Parts: sequence; structure tokens; C-alpha cells
Amino acid sequence: MSLVTAVNLSKSFGASDIFSGISLSVPHLARIAIIGPNGIGKTTLLRILAKEEEPSTGEINQAKNLSIGHLPQEAGFNSPHTLWEECLLPFRNVREQEAELHRLETMMVDAEQVDKVLEKYGRLQAEFEYEGGYTYIHRIQQVLSGLGFTPEEYQARLSRLSGGERTRALLARLLLSEPDLLILDEPTNHLDIAAVEWLEGYLKQWKGAALIVSHDRYFLDQVVDTIWEMTRSGFEAYRGNYSAYIEQRQERWERRREVYEEEKEKLEKDLGYIKKNISGQNVTQARGRLRRLSRYIQAIEQVGLEAAIGKKWSVLSVNVDTSTSMMSPDEAQRRVAALREPSNRPPQLHLHLHSNLRSGEIVLRTHDLQIGYPGKMLFFAGNIELRRLQCTALIGPNGAGKTTFLKTILEKIPPVAGEVELGASLKVGYFAQAHEDLHLERTLVQEIDAVAPEMLVADIRDYLARFLFTGEDAFKPVAVLSGGERGRLALAKLALDGANLLLLDEPTNHLDIPSQEILQEVLDEYQGTILLVSHDRYLIDALATQIWEIDEVNGILSTFKGSYSQYHQQRLAEQLVEKEAAGRKTSQSEVSKKPHVSAQERQKQKRVKELESLIEQLEADLNTLAHKLENPPKDSAKVEKLGTEYVKIQKELEILMDEWGQYHEKG
Repeated sequence: MSLVTAVNLSKSFGASDIFSGISLSVPHLARIAIIGPNGIGKTTLLRILAKEEEPSTGEINQAKNLSIGHLPQEAGFNSPHTLWEECLLPFRNVREQEAELHRLETMMVDAEQVDKVLEKYGRLQAEFEYEGGYTYIHRIQQVLSGLGFTPEEYQARLSRLSGGERTRALLARLLLSEPDLLILDEPTNHLDIAAVEWLEGYLKQWKGAALIVSHDRYFLDQVVDTIWEMTRSGFEAYRGNYSAYIEQRQERWERRREVYEEEKEKLEKDLGYIKKNISGQNVTQARGRLRRLSRYIQAIEQVGLEAAIGKKWSVLSVNVDTSTSMMSPDEAQRRVAALREPSNRPPQLHLHLHSNLRSGEIVLRTHDLQIGYPGKMLFFAGNIELRRLQCTALIGPNGAGKTTFLKTILEKIPPVAGEVELGASLKVGYFAQAHEDLHLERTLVQEIDAVAPEMLVADIRDYLARFLFTGEDAFKPVAVLSGGERGRLALAKLALDGANLLLLDEPTNHLDIPSQEILQEVLDEYQGTILLVSHDRYLIDALATQIWEIDEVNGILSTFKGSYSQYHQQRLAEQLVEKEAAGRKTSQSEVSKKPHVSAQERQKQKRVKELESLIEQLEADLNTLAHKLENPPKDSAKVEKLGTEYVKIQKELEILMDEWGQYHEKG
């Protein structure tokens, strides 16, 4: 069953086409990622599918009574509530039931109403339990904790939270609402690694469908089962997670290259026949081939090689203008030679990182290092070292001190105690998360000129084009750039440094997946040392040879030799051991309690169970007799016998109830 279907969607702003010709279907329980370069229209498509924006053309159909939860990149919602109050909103019905149950409980003291109230109370209690009434508080706590909120933040007003915190709050409310379809636009943007891993586990158990836009490749590997790729030339679907998509995409590219080469060979063969026979005995056949070839070349130029191959001319002529007169053989040959090899790859960064100087073997070493600010130590780094050509990933919760550590190495912030010793022949390049090294009032040309004054303006413009800043973009002020554009400009400056030690603070933030892939390739080939702060686990796993983890609770930095995957597996194994140990401890604790129960106490417990069983049976017998007396037999002797039996059982029940009550009063 499809929750949402769309046919031939397009979206334009003025004369600018964002996308066109998109048709899709979102099945029940699907986990779908939409990927593509920045500016391709992913967010716009999500808004259209959520019916928050209208397409320029096309049709959208939603399943009847479909509920949708939409998380935008930045939650701009205004709410007077606290964080806790906002998370209570999905449970309005349950809370009304809870209030009614409390009201009924107060009415049970009235003996005249107790039977009627009990019946209503039982029905409502069953509904309350079915709706999760006994677990909703725990669920709220679980979700808020998983997304990184502390109990101290539960009563914070949403209006006083940061943009990132409000986005997390909205995500919490959406998860608790359990819509049929979750539409998530960059859900991991404001989460640290622990929160992202929690969200992965939650979405794996999700009972609805999810449609996700994310640049987090590791997250997509863990969560989705389908990839939809938006490109300038179309919309393509791939089965599997992100890693499966990479393999399938490569296979498709190779197949398209083969088709291109085969088709171009056929065209050149046709041209050879035409040129050989255009003035000979087979001139009629040659001219016919040239006429068809002319139309085919025009079709390829207008709709692309893949769309033109195998199409009948009667079909192509509907969409392709082939009214141009027949080409000359030389013109046809020139235009065949100009046909470009097909590729779905968007315009790419052309980034190269060179280290102009060989460093010493020990690049960085610390001695009893404490990171923090005056009066506040964030963590104890102790004695660690970074060696030449190593790539080390520094990970930890948001606010743990990762950026502070990098700034301590750069001597922008002094250590609380201890020291950082830098190795010989070292040139440090720094990529700042907030790009504070960029000057907002400068143009892009001026930013590059400041670090490479020997370059001419024309050379700077050519250089900026390698980072996708073309034409007049070069003269824009930095202040008007988006986060992704500022990241590309910072990389452009970094590439001119010739550094042999790179301190990278969230280098993939705001970069689209194609740019992330290029950066990963470049860093993998870099002949220098890297200290990487990142939430991008895909990047960390591909590059890092050791992990430095900040334990915020204990305030220490621990080291792990190996990749992120190896580190993650070890951590899971340790958690499993801890869980099993806790289980054994609980079992031993329960066993150890049993010998302290005296023989007298055990006898009492046994008698109480016997009494409860007898009382239950006598109450059932009384109900049976009461029903018979409500519809008495015509024989008066039988009626008298039933009455005597009823009184007898009632007295026995009173005696047993008195004994049961005495046991409970004692203990």
C-alpha cells in the first residue's frame, strides 16, 4: 500500500526550473533517503510531499487519513510551552483518560454508586492501558534523553532555546506522535554522535514509513532501505542503503559509458559509409542514412543519449525539434565528435591538499594536559601523542571541549594545566567549524588574495571556480554566503597553506554528499597528519587510524587504536558485558534475600494465598446464588434452600475476610 504517490511533479521559481518530471511512490514501512547536491530541490520536494507547498505542475495523492510528521532543517515554530509540555501534546487523549480515572476513584467512596462506577472504571482503565497510559511518561523521558536533553532542561521554555535545541524538541514531539509518515530534513544536524546512534536505533523500530533528506552517510547506511538520487538530468531510485547505492551507481555509470562508446562507434561507422558513398553509386542510400543520422544527432543533443537510443522517430518527433535541414557529412562528423560522455555527477570540487614540508616523527605530544577555562576544567587529556601521517578522530558529546582542545593546540586558549608540545618542522592548517577566520566584509577574491598575494585576479577567479564559485560569485561579500559556500571557501584557503598538520573542526558540515565524497578522497591521499573533529562517522571510519574520545561524565580523554567501526564494536561488546554483569548482580541479590525470609513468614504467605483463593471461590458461588434468587424457581422449598445456602456462604466469606484482614494489618 502506498502512503503517498506523485506523478510528473515540477517546481519553478520564476524562469528558474528547480526540478521537473518527478514521479514516485512511498510504500508503507519504507525507509527512503533523498540525496543530491545542494540546490537541487530536496527540501522543496519534501515540503511539496508534505503538502506545505504547491508544485508548479503534477499531482499528489495521499492515503486516506494519513498522518504526516514533518521536521524542517530549522524549526522556526513558536510555542509558549516548556519542553516537557510540548512533549505531552501527543498524549492529550491519554491524559484526559487519566484525569477521568482519578475522578472516578474519588466517587468510589460512595457505596451507592460503587458498582456503577467500578464498571465504567474497568472499561476506561482497559482503554487507558491499551493507549499506553502507564508508559507515556517513561516514553517522553526516553526520547528526550536519547536526543541529548537533560532532566534540568525539561522545564525550559522553548522560546528561550537555541535554534538547534528547538529543532531537537520538535523531533522529540514528532517521534512521540507516531505519524504514519515521518518526513525528516537533515535530522542529525544538531545531534552529537550518541544522539544520532540513539535515533538510528529508534528509527529501525519505527512502525511507520520515513522519508529522509540527510548528508550523514553513516546514518543512511544504518537506517534506509531505498535511495532516491536527484540529479540535474533526472530522478533515480536505488535499492539498499548508502553503501549499496555507491556500488549500484558505479555500475550504472560504467554501463552508460559502455553504451555511449558503443553508440558513438555506430555513428562513426555510419559516417564512414556516408562519406564513402555520398558521391558514388549508392548516393540514395547514403543520403537517406545522412538524413536519419542528422535527426538522431539533434535528438541526442536535445534529450540526451539515453533518451534517444532505441526510440522510434515517430515518438521522438513529438518532443524533439528535428526540422533543421539535413547536415553535411562534415557537419555531422563535427557534431558526433562533440557529443559528451554521459555522467550524472554534478559539478565537483577540484580540491588538492599538499604538504610542502616533511614534519618530524612526533607531531604533537601532551604532558599532564588539562583542557578548559580558568576555574573550569573540561577534561584531562593526560599524556598522548600524535605521530606523522596518522589520522586521529577526536569525538565526544557537544560541549565536551573538542573545539577548545584544537584552540589549545593553536595557542588561542591556554591550558588549565600541563602543556602541548609541537614537533619539529611543523606548519599547521586550521579549518574552523564556525569559519571565524573568514572576514565577512571581504569579497571571495579578497579572501584568497590575503593568503596568496602573488596570484593575479584572473588566476584567483580560475582557482575559485574549482570550488564551484563561478562568474560574478568571486566578487560576492563573504557575509552573503550560505554555510556550505563558506565551508568551500575555507577549504579553498586551506588548500593554499601547504600545511603538514591539519586541524579540522567539522569539515563536512553543510557540504552536500558529492562534496563530502571529494573531500574524503582528498584527505585519504593527503601526505600529512590529521587531527579530525567530526560527527561524520562515515568520514571518520574511512580515515581515522585511532580514536580519542572525551568522556564528559568522568572528565577524561581515552585513546583507542583502530578504526571507528572497530571502536564501535568494542564499545558494544563492553556494554553487553556490563549489562550481563548487572543482570547477574540482580539475580544474586534476589537469591541472597530469600534465606532471610523466616519459616513463620513463609507460612504466613502460604496462608494468605490460600485465603485469597478461597475468598475468590466463595465470591463466585455467591454471585451464582444471587443470580438464581433474582429469577427464583416456582418451588418454595427450593427457594428456601437457596436462601439458606446464600446466608451460609456469606458467613463463611465474612470469617475468611476477617482472617485475611488480620494478616494484612500485621504486615
